Amino acid sequence: MLVSKAHFSVAILAAALSGCTALPASGPAPRAIEGQAAVKLSSEGKKVGIDYVLIDINKSILSHFKSDVATSLQGGFGGGRGGPPGIPLGTGDTVEVSIFEAQAGGLFIPADAGSRPGNYITLPPQQIDSSGNISVPYAGRIAAAGRPKEQVEQEIEDLLANRAIEPQVVITVSSSRSSQVAVLGDVNSPQKVTVTSAGERVLDVISTAGGLSSPGVETNITLHRRGRTATISYEKLSKTPAENIFVAPGDTIFVDRERRTYLAFGASGTNGRYDFEESSLTLADALAKAGGLLDSRADPAQVALYRSVDRKTLQALGIDTSAFEGDSIPVIFRANLRDPSAFFAAQQFAMQDKDILYISNSDSVELTKFLSIVNSVSSTVSGVSSDAVTTRDAVRELTD
Repeated sequence: MLVSKAHFSVAILAAALSGCTALPASGPAPRAIEGQAAVKLSSEGKKVGIDYVLIDINKSILSHFKSDVATSLQGGFGGGRGGPPGIPLGTGDTVEVSIFEAQAGGLFIPADAGSRPGNYITLPPQQIDSSGNISVPYAGRIAAAGRPKEQVEQEIEDLLANRAIEPQVVITVSSSRSSQVAVLGDVNSPQKVTVTSAGERVLDVISTAGGLSSPGVETNITLHRRGRTATISYEKLSKTPAENIFVAPGDTIFVDRERRTYLAFGASGTNGRYDFEESSLTLADALAKAGGLLDSRADPAQVALYRSVDRKTLQALGIDTSAFEGDSIPVIFRANLRDPSAFFAAQQFAMQDKDILYISNSDSVELTKFLSIVNSVSSTVSGVSSDAVTTRDAVRELTD
């Protein structure tokens, strides 16, 4: 029976694959890894099993993806308008209490002092104790922590009114430990900044701490206050006066540089991880930064961008998200760059940190790969026949 060259080629290829353990390799074959596993956890069809949403990039979605989502300090805490917050006394503050009397001969001013300006005494400096109290002779222990000093002054006056002559009390804070704001992270001089009654804003205390030590476009500002947290980008904070709110005693401001990167795979000019650097990128920028699309391989109609998107954004697009759990949903955005107008959309579609770009091979590339394998097998079969004839002739010459 005659065997065609094509059938013979397939047979040779199958034989070669079955004996692949004899071929050069840099490690175990996938079949060996799977076959020798003591326990295997897999899924049907070896699928990953992560559901995702597929969205084609077009005019209707651009308004939802033009910039990064950022929370608001003013929306979270208020304090952007009006006067600065009051600064109460606090535990650890050192205060001086001065008591004035209308004339000599009272409780604190001796009778021989005569009538003179400044009929007052100043008590020795004292620190507000761990219970939040201070001590004043003849008035006893006074609760001070958490109260405005004017209120504490009035209470002391009331307690001394029956013993001193028209007493007037002035409290001076000589050092404050309670009205401080901690500024940490990517600043040039991390420190605690004392808040005054003049009112300091977020940018004021960052400036006092030496300013940023990282690029502003890659920096986020996080404010912690009484168990609540809000984050905003430095760019938005510096450009939006309403977001530059007053700080309050006990606040912690954390300045954090977030190195923004994206990955590029597939038929792009170069594959790898790329930095946004000191700029905001669009999809068009990201493609150019990765070397564009390879003319010999890429399918311009299949440019995919992988990203996790919050549920509210997808619902605003009219997408049913009931099949997904959690607030972050996997999404693949697909751009058809065969359409000339798609380049305008790519100029407006904003990249986000940790995005993944994948450019698919065109169908013709896959066909070329297949034909290359077939041609390689055919050439190998032809070479084997030639080598066999040569070997036979050499053996005959030796035996003759």
